Amino acid sequence: MIEFTVADWAAWAPGLTGAEDWRAWARQPYPPRGEDAPPLTEVPAMQRRRIERLGRMAMQAAYWCQPAQAEAMPLVFASRHGDPARSLELLDAMTRGEAMSPAGFSLSVHNAIAAMYSIVRGERGNYVALAAGAATAEAALVEAAGLLADGAPEALVVLYDSPLPEVYQSYADEPDPYYAWCWRIARAGEGPRIALANAADEPGIEEPAPPGLPHGLDVLRFLLAGDAELTFRDQGVQWRWSRRA
Repeated sequence: MIEFTVADWAAWAPGLTGAEDWRAWARQPYPPRGEDAPPLTEVPAMQRRRIERLGRMAMQAAYWCQPAQAEAMPLVFASRHGDPARSLELLDAMTRGEAMSPAGFSLSVHNAIAAMYSIVRGERGNYVALAAGAATAEAALVEAAGLLADGAPEALVVLYDSPLPEVYQSYADEPDPYYAWCWRIARAGEGPRIALANAADEPGIEEPAPPGLPHGLDVLRFLLAGDAELTFRDQGVQWRWSRRA
């Protein structure tokens, strides 16, 4: 089991931008829908033009959550699918016998958003990008807890995902709206304390996500709604989130 304090949080999805929007959403959750993207005014226009919609969402949440003067804060960027639409464009180019765009390839890799964030902010500390299927949120917090155990005072966790292209929809096992959220976590102390534990799967009651929500977004709902617990099963493992304070 790991425990940590959520020192701050931020999130962005179509139609949900401010903290009060998200708190109201947590009381009556629904899948975000819309075509808008965050302005991301923190990033110079020349660099901002290279950042696709998903990257803008993830980076906007991170900018809002990370203090401007924070130094060497380790970063954990986590996404189940990354940016599959960009990757599909490259695969389509290959099938047509065309050369892949070097810029398109560099922005399609799983750590691209984390790398762009570290570049535009001038971050020189540790960052990691990961994916762990349906349990990506859990993997991200376990990774961040390890960074805290290694001595980091705080760590930034950014979780984000986007809809799968139509060609992959037959493989989807949960809803996939656009969303991004960020938690700045510290070792368990003052503030909302969250515990996360896992164990071999065993018979019990699993709390299904509200209709239309992927699990990663349901984790944010758990934090904002003030629920006592959230349980989730994946690959023979039962995960249990619980609130300590």
